[in-house]
This record gives sequence, C-alpha cells and structure tokens, in this order.
Amino acid sequence: MKVLKPEIGEWYRGETNALFEVVAIDDADQTIEIQYFDGTVEEMDFDTWNQMLLDDAIEAADAPEDWSGSVDVDSEDLDRDFEDNVQPPWSTPEHRAR
Repeated sequence: MKVLKPEIGEWYRGETNALFEVVAIDDADQTIEIQYFDGTVEEMDFDTWNQMLLDDAIEAADAPEDWSGSVDVDSEDLDRDFEDNVQPPWSTPEHRAR
C-alpha cells in the first residue's frame, strides 16, 4: 500500500480527477474535511482515504495556478476599472460644509 498521509493545506487529485485540498483533520472523529477546487466541501473518514490509496484513486497534486475556482467572481468583474467610483474623503472641506 502506498502511504500518502493527508496534510492540511496540501492538494490531491481524486478518483474523478478532481483537485481538492485538505482543509481539516479531526483525529478524534477520524475524519478528513476536503474542499474541491469549485468550493464544494466534503468529509471523508480515514477508512475511505485508506481505501482510495489501496485503489490508487488518490495522488498528491500541485495547487492550482488559477485561484478563482471557489470564488464567485465573473472574469469581467476582475477587469473593471474601479476609479470611476472614486469619492472624495469625508474630511474634505466640501463635505464638512453640508
């Protein structure tokens, strides 16, 4: 059996080729909480992890370069020019006079 210990903050590729990160490990409950690249959170027990190892259904992976997988932001929002909404600070004289 290949030994691949789950570690918080590390990325893995599962049986469906989906990338996921280990986000929590509960030794008392013997569970591992994982978050897929799309933001979906799931919990598996230690036995499931070990069975996936036996089946060669899990492997270590690099973190994705595209951080926006679980962020609910459209690509056009990232290119927006925010300077069009600039307002003067509240401490300017024209705001104090009102």
